[in-house]
Order: sequence, then C-alpha cells, then structure tokens
Amino acid sequence: MQRTFAATLSALRKGRHLSQRQAAAELGISQALLSHYETGAREPGLEFVRRACDYYDVTADYLLCRSEHPGDVSLKASR
Repeated sequence: MQRTFAATLSALRKGRHLSQRQAAAELGISQALLSHYETGAREPGLEFVRRACDYYDVTADYLLCRSEHPGDVSLKASR
C-alpha cells in the first residue's frame, strides 16, 4: 500500500508519542485542523508543510511521499 500525506503526518506525530492537541499547539494550528490533515479531509498549504517538515525534522519530499528517506541531511542541505 502506498503511503499518503495524511498517514505520514499522523505516523510522525504518533512516533513521537504526541497527542494531536500537543502537536497542533506547537505547529500553530487547532487540534481540529490537524485532525482534518491527518484524516485527509483537508489539504494543508505550503506554509504548514514547511512548519511540519521543520517540526518533525523531515524533508518535504518525505512528508509529501516523494521519498522514503525522512531525514536525509544531505538532501535537505542542498535545497
């Protein structure tokens, strides 16, 4: 099964043992909006994607399911 943005975002949060409320507060959005992103009911804008990448320390390619490498520093540094 192919990974999705929603599933990846949810897995990153759960992998760090964070509640939706906690992650949402630190990302500067409501818990309800984060829930919508994690279920795929809504798609985020570019600014949220950037913040989420910084927060979870992953590349945008990983978060957007274009790469299987979540934190390849050499890739992040060259962009």
